[in-house]
Amino acid sequence: MSKSDRILAFIPAYRCAPQIVRVLRQFQDPAVHGHFSEILVIDNVSPDDTAEAAIGESRALALGKVTVVRNHANYGLGGSHKAAFTYAIENGFTHVLVLHGDDQGSVQDIIPILRAGRYRDYDCCLGARFHPDARIEGYSTLRVVGNHAFNRLFSAACGRKLHDLGSGLNLYETAPLKSGYWRKFHDNLMFNYCMILAHVKRNDRLLFFPISWREEDQVSNVKLFSQARRTLALLGSYLKNGERFLAQEFRETPVEEYRFETLVKGV
Repeated sequence: MSKSDRILAFIPAYRCAPQIVRVLRQFQDPAVHGHFSEILVIDNVSPDDTAEAAIGESRALALGKVTVVRNHANYGLGGSHKAAFTYAIENGFTHVLVLHGDDQGSVQDIIPILRAGRYRDYDCCLGARFHPDARIEGYSTLRVVGNHAFNRLFSAACGRKLHDLGSGLNLYETAPLKSGYWRKFHDNLMFNYCMILAHVKRNDRLLFFPISWREEDQVSNVKLFSQARRTLALLGSYLKNGERFLAQEFRETPVEEYRFETLVKGV
């Protein structure tokens, strides 16, 4: 990491108390946590003790740069992204790394890109579960086939090769986020699909990199067939009126500010 770079590692967490401990342990290696100025865990009002588990493990690891917060309301996965983007912009971070708190992905997969400084050449670096060099463990055949089909469909519609429509390991440059084009996107799991279409529409510089992805004891919040219908509807909206896409209001209940309370800071 360059001395002028300030990278925020953002970990969205919901109902993943057993997994969040393992995710935080991924940052134990100084060669890993040395790339990040701060590690921000955003608990999305989990009904279990996710926040407490994150606080306990952060204190045990004593990295000195972990902040654990709790959203003021259940904003959804997309809403947590918006809270993190806002925090990164307001606090002068140059980049935001997203690593989901359910321990399906590994931060190690992006370390070579950070070490080599390749990320500076792109607006975002997107982890791709279905890249030819990716490794997937525990995914059902139905989900693998379905994802490949949607990747091909979106690629054909966008005229651009898209290796993944939204995994849980991504790195965004903060400067392009300052325009706030993402604020009206869905607050739920559809947020990533909105983002990938926005990247295409904005002609952003994208780097898809292979990642390792696994399903073990994670609790899935995705209902496959209803999610597929919503995804197709979103693509249809993009194709019907791409010029309005970046300005369109996708939220059923717009939120003025995505804010959180800080539980611990700098542990």
